[in-house]
Amino acid sequence: MANSHERIVGFILDKFPLARKRPIAGDDNLLESGIIDSLGILDLVSFLEQEFGVVVADDELIPENFQSVDHLRLFVEQKVKEAAASRQ
Repeated sequence: MANSHERIVGFILDKFPLARKRPIAGDDNLLESGIIDSLGILDLVSFLEQEFGVVVADDELIPENFQSVDHLRLFVEQKVKEAAASRQ
């Protein structure tokens, strides 16, 4: 999925002030570093659902899916593929 990484990073930089204090690498742990907290996850889920047209189920709200930009990108790409497959 083209530029999903950039779209996710752009949202994080726009929404979470701590993210603007230093460059974010794809594998930086956003939760442990405090960039995103539990309330921030809700904002992030809302963004992912609106931006990428996916639905994040309650059982997918696990730290592994949200711990880094790389994990978020892979999660979104998988959700988009699942949605496309279900429409066929």
